[in-house]
Amino acid sequence: MNADRPVTLAAIAGAHGVRGEVRLKLFGEGADALRAFSTFDAGPRKLTLTSVRPANQGAVASFAELTDRSAAEALRGTLLTVPRSALPPLGPGEYYHHDLIGLACTSTDGAPVGHVVAVENFGAGDILEIEKPDGKRFMVPMTAQAVTAWDDAGVTIDPAFAD
Repeated sequence: MNADRPVTLAAIAGAHGVRGEVRLKLFGEGADALRAFSTFDAGPRKLTLTSVRPANQGAVASFAELTDRSAAEALRGTLLTVPRSALPPLGPGEYYHHDLIGLACTSTDGAPVGHVVAVENFGAGDILEIEKPDGKRFMVPMTAQAVTAWDDAGVTIDPAFAD
């Protein structure tokens, strides 16, 4: 795990109103999770969170540096990130999706399979998307039967799930 690697928590989807508020597309646990952070990296600049509230399909936030609609609109598409080290520590068996993406994937018999390119959740639990060296992709449920181990070095899956 790289403690300085930025983790994207939200993206600015556009302006909300005329006082500099922005609509956010969230990539985490919801608007409340953003309150744990006072500042966000927004490209080359920092933004200081003053308020955030849930809204349809995301959140609405205010930042001290954005005081009018033009300033808010100019940041449309900007990713809001924090360093990985700023995230709360994990308990046993927990993981951040961010930490799994890019890891090498091998089968329990030691054969290389590919690498993790995405972690999806369609409502029934997390699913790893694995890309093979030939570019083909397949999905593996993040269950004890399919994913037998993971750490900073890689993910190990049962060969029966290796497409």
